[in-house]
Amino acid sequence: MAKKLMFEKPLGMRDTLPFFYNKKEHVRKKLTGVIEAHGYQFMDTPLVEYHETVGKMSATQDQQLFKLLDQQGHTLVLRPDMTAPIARVAASQLKNEAFPLRLAYDGSVFRAQQSEAGKPAQFEQVGTELIGDHSSYGDAEVIALLIDSLKQTGLQEFVITIGHIGYVRSLFEEVMPNDEEAVETLLSYLYRKNYVGYRSYVSSLSVPEEAKDNLNVLLRLRGGEEVFEEARALSKGQAGLKAMNDLKQLYRTLEQYGVASYVQFDLNLISHMDYYTGILFEGYAPNVGALLCNGGRYDALLPSFELNASATGFAVHVERLLEALNGSSEVEKIAICLLVDDRTLKQGLQEAERLRNDGERVVIQHRDQVANIEGFSRKFKTVIDVDKEGVKTDE
Repeated sequence: MAKKLMFEKPLGMRDTLPFFYNKKEHVRKKLTGVIEAHGYQFMDTPLVEYHETVGKMSATQDQQLFKLLDQQGHTLVLRPDMTAPIARVAASQLKNEAFPLRLAYDGSVFRAQQSEAGKPAQFEQVGTELIGDHSSYGDAEVIALLIDSLKQTGLQEFVITIGHIGYVRSLFEEVMPNDEEAVETLLSYLYRKNYVGYRSYVSSLSVPEEAKDNLNVLLRLRGGEEVFEEARALSKGQAGLKAMNDLKQLYRTLEQYGVASYVQFDLNLISHMDYYTGILFEGYAPNVGALLCNGGRYDALLPSFELNASATGFAVHVERLLEALNGSSEVEKIAICLLVDDRTLKQGLQEAERLRNDGERVVIQHRDQVANIEGFSRKFKTVIDVDKEGVKTDE
């Protein structure tokens, strides 16, 4: 059995080979540089958290949590997202800081997979959390920052789809008052984007035909600001009207940021993170079959950690961003190789030190250990044969 598993990895885990690692590093630096330029401060949290706190607050399904026991018998989890751990820190070590807080992160999260279906069990997220700002200006700030960050990596074709959980719940509760089971069932269909199942369930409800029609109209409320008027006519409850006012104000602010062209609205948008309480959003690119990034307002999470504060933020799935870039983010070859032999080794070492002091990355390679000089040289920006002083081969 040991021999059989010698080259295998746990389900959903991946090796990151040097070329892909370098591409990730390149994109990661682009993202983090933009985020830092907007005044967000990066932090990190442990890979392992308590199940009773972060594990339960994360809103990740329990069967997707990696669990283990410590020596005291406490159930621990590998962090399934970054938002809940940062909320824990904000409610404890940072609770006396002046709000709003602008925090950011870059790290791996873990979600167990039941089958090998191309879904990773470990993936990297870069994101932000704006804590203590309850306004639509805060929502606009993080969405505009997300768009700017994606653009700076070289991605040009993408769309940020925006919805509002308050609007969907308001409509459902108007049509089906006091029927939480039906509300949750419809929300589940929307989250899974199972619109056939949604329509079938709507047809089975014991509500007037007009109400069924309204529930089905929700599915086509997608597009630009033109959807606002029809959405207002569909849901007349206070929560629905507030949601529409939030979205209209958000759109006006995004226009001022100059990023409205990257935005569209989808009023049946639902996230798997059930701690979202207001505006939520997802990002998609043409050649990626899964969401590229997501985020939203989660005003109920911090009170769960006994901190009365609202928050909003986003997370970018770094591996999917690389897939979306599809080669447009090629990493420049940056290392210099000095080819040496027994006679020129000392000279090569001195030259390497000089170049490294100038900020260059330098490899020293004894030529006797290279079977294919031409193939080996293609790895580097520049190859210098020290035996032929002053002779350079540029790639």
